[in-house]
Amino acid sequence: MAGHSSASGEVSITPVSSKAERAAFVDFAYRINRDDPAWVPPLRMEALELVTPGKNPFFEHADVQLFLARRGEAIVGRISAHIDHLATAMDPVQGMGPGVGNWGLLEAEDEAVAHALIARAEDWLREQGMNRVLAPISMSIWEEPGQLISGFDQPPTVMMGHQSARYPAYIEAMGYTPAKRLLTYELNITHEFPPLIQRVISSGEKNARIRIRGVDKSKFDAEARLILDILNDAWSDNWGFVPFTDTEIAYAGKKFKPIVREDLIMVAEYDGEPVAFMMTLPDLNEVLKPMGGSLFPFNWAKLLLWLRKPKVRTMRVPLMGVRKKLQSSRLASQLAFMMIEYIRRNAVARYGSVRGEIGWILDDNQGMVAIADAIESHVNKEYMIYGKPLAG
Repeated sequence: MAGHSSASGEVSITPVSSKAERAAFVDFAYRINRDDPAWVPPLRMEALELVTPGKNPFFEHADVQLFLARRGEAIVGRISAHIDHLATAMDPVQGMGPGVGNWGLLEAEDEAVAHALIARAEDWLREQGMNRVLAPISMSIWEEPGQLISGFDQPPTVMMGHQSARYPAYIEAMGYTPAKRLLTYELNITHEFPPLIQRVISSGEKNARIRIRGVDKSKFDAEARLILDILNDAWSDNWGFVPFTDTEIAYAGKKFKPIVREDLIMVAEYDGEPVAFMMTLPDLNEVLKPMGGSLFPFNWAKLLLWLRKPKVRTMRVPLMGVRKKLQSSRLASQLAFMMIEYIRRNAVARYGSVRGEIGWILDDNQGMVAIADAIESHVNKEYMIYGKPLAG
């Protein structure tokens, strides 16, 4: 594609076609975000794995093209363009559906570079027959969806995205309009929940039909399958939902296993049937931030030591779900409050945590927003997924 010219020279965009270029694609993020005090460098091997076919199971159901932007020899930007065939198979009412492609992993030195990259990603999606784009999504909806639009001053918690405050204006200038807002909520977990919520919890504790249990790590694979089975059912009508594949379940399990704690992930059973779960992860980013993306030479030892007995300021609740048949019932919110409370007690007493972060939550998910409000949490970050029609 011909470059867009700007005051500082022609921008040329080329597809990533070699191992070295894939490494350069990953490296660019570390370089451009180096001076952002809130950016948390991911472990380099994980960042590379994300964009490598054969390593990330997303590639099994998606077509992906990575692009690099250069001025002369210098790399000045990057973007991924992708079509998730599980997403295009969904009902359009849920946001994705036939003809919808995505781009993500955008990093750019300036607006001219960002515009050239987005234009190239759109061209590629058009060439593949797409007629609409939802972005940014990096790369699966389950990974890091949305562009950060508020909360730039706080580092992201584990598995949340963080992008430059420059980008929303760049994206909107290319004709993108808001499609869906995602929220994260934070709360002080050293305080007990309001009296009303405590009454709901204690009445649940007196109900013999309800059992809240931690997960059993010795049956890790079975527990992971159970949780994802509830998740796939609970979330199946949500905006942007794409089901997890078996290989993705196995991959996520392997990735999460080191930071899974039996007393931080709860399963709620009703009459002996597992009907809800809440997953909480200690914020690994707190220990990763000073490591600069590398485990060498001594960071391995630090990380292993921390994983053995994590002490952590923040806990993140990335996922929770209640089986569809119970949704919007009083029982559903009672189970949610009970799980949150048990996790809160354990997080404070055993891990020294003081802060919780819940999210992301779709801003129109009334049930979850109501729960977040009831426990007196407040929005600390907002992410935007933008949409744009692709004219032929």
